[in-house]
Amino acid sequence: MTNDLSQLKRTKLIVNPKHQRNGLKNYLGALSRFKFSPTVEGPYAMVAQMHQRGNAAIFQKTGKSVGGKMHVGGHVLTKKDASGQTGEVPATDVEQNSEYLCPVQIGTPAQTLTLDFDTGSADLWVFSTELPAADQNSGGTKHTLFDPSKSSTWKAQSGSTWNISYGDGSSASGDVGTDTISLSGLTVTNQAIELAKVLSSEFASGQGDGLLGLAFGSINTVQPTQVATPVENMISQQDIPQNAELFTAWLGDTTDSSFYTFGFIDQTALGSATPAYTAIDNSQGFWQFPSATATVNGKAIQRSGNTSIADTGTTLCLVDDALCQAFYGQIQGAKQDQSQQGWVFPTSAASSLPTLQLAIGDTYFAVNPADIAFQDLGNGTTYGGLQSRGSMTMDIYGDVFLRSVYAIFDQGNTRFGCVQRAASGSSTSNGTPVSGGSGSSGSTQPTTGGGSGANQPPTGGSSGSGAGSGSNQPASGGSGSTQPTTGGSSGSEQHRKHHHHHKHGDSNKQEL
Repeated sequence: MTNDLSQLKRTKLIVNPKHQRNGLKNYLGALSRFKFSPTVEGPYAMVAQMHQRGNAAIFQKTGKSVGGKMHVGGHVLTKKDASGQTGEVPATDVEQNSEYLCPVQIGTPAQTLTLDFDTGSADLWVFSTELPAADQNSGGTKHTLFDPSKSSTWKAQSGSTWNISYGDGSSASGDVGTDTISLSGLTVTNQAIELAKVLSSEFASGQGDGLLGLAFGSINTVQPTQVATPVENMISQQDIPQNAELFTAWLGDTTDSSFYTFGFIDQTALGSATPAYTAIDNSQGFWQFPSATATVNGKAIQRSGNTSIADTGTTLCLVDDALCQAFYGQIQGAKQDQSQQGWVFPTSAASSLPTLQLAIGDTYFAVNPADIAFQDLGNGTTYGGLQSRGSMTMDIYGDVFLRSVYAIFDQGNTRFGCVQRAASGSSTSNGTPVSGGSGSSGSTQPTTGGGSGANQPPTGGSSGSGAGSGSNQPASGGSGSTQPTTGGSSGSEQHRKHHHHHKHGDSNKQEL
């Protein structure tokens, strides 16, 4: 289905009123999603869950798994109490609410649900009328339920099921059908919609009405045959231009300053900058890219072979312990707090934090200090937005990092791009080339220079006021776009989370 491309527009996000900026709860949310083992001491741990396979003859007679060998049936999050006893993690300990939600229209006539846009997963699932009455509005949260019987374009997909489970025991599952969805000024037909029939209390009490996955379909959970994601369908149905098979994200602190686009780069957000791109490795289903170096107060820290994923479903920025130590080691009084199972620092230091830059391919991008000062704990210390990735072999650049850039997820060219945004209330360096970079990212390298604007939403015409003068500037003249990159990616050990050219009619849109 070809859409009227002149109608493509920003999809404004809703800042979730139920989301808590609680450092430990947000960290446990990431730990639960990715099932890694923390390396900072504290009350929580990820442990192997052992099951007895059972003797076949005994099982046939009794229906019980008795005898036989033990095997690992997955990993679960546990918590030590004051006496040192290990038990289950209370649902209230883990933050499952996304900070951002987005309205999406599903069915004919349209039913509007607010969904969590998640670049770290690949399912589109929704609260539905198939849920038990007790789960439809759990915990005092009133959800919009998708009712397939009221949509003339709904088609049930017989025999297909889906199931998502996390390390804290939270889960969601159900059946599947197809329908029409609309967002960002475009319509996608025959999109697989996963209807929730069973939800754990953690999911049922959340604020949103479901999730829209923006990772790659290889990690979709539908069985027996995986289904295409919305962006994959936008591309195959030619709903978006062939030279702009992408989506972008501008995440901010308020409703007005947060949006996604599909099929175009917002020219106002881009300003006069040229994005710096790097090739991604999507073999594990993620937006994964090289991030082999960082700087703390200008001092380079080599991280040979390191990779990261850009994940809007994770709040914090998770990196290896060595980088955490290098950063917090520059803050007098910073320490690992066992009660918070993470790094904290004196609140008095929040206004003078070290400058942290993370490499996206061959270009550095600064992280906004206001996001690193993540949560004032009320006891003279602040929980840091930069925390340990524990046993994982890749970083996770979540919202703490993504709020510092205008992010471009270029699916058609398998690359990820960024433009630096000015830090809130202060100047910041532009995205700068990594000295001696390999050039494998294929990005146009920006020059250095001071920023001036605050981290404000890009509004108005195509002048780029929101990008501010602190945006990445092309190293040489001209405003032409960066060309697609080719070539491989880092290929380091990965973790899987489981659980047609057209003209635009809007001057705020840029084609690649």
